[in-house]
Amino acid sequence: MEVDGTLLTILGVAAGVLILTGWVEQIYKGYKTKSLKDVSKFLMIFISAGAILWLIYGVIVEDVFIIGTNVAAIALMMIVLAMKKIYDKRLRS
Repeated sequence: MEVDGTLLTILGVAAGVLILTGWVEQIYKGYKTKSLKDVSKFLMIFISAGAILWLIYGVIVEDVFIIGTNVAAIALMMIVLAMKKIYDKRLRS
């Protein structure tokens, strides 16, 4: 089955938007509740490692959608990790 370039672009953009929307929602919910205690550190570590590997892959194959999505995902994950650290520290105090 042959896929045309426009359809492939739409597919890549849609995938990136869907993945990143989940992180934005988590950040919003965490900010509102001032709690990310239910977010596992290990989940974040494994997803971050996967995003870094996808980023490396994207650079190797020179795919702007893979690169862009994973740079954004890593940035959003860093925000969630920072918020988790801050909120967990406040919870322990």
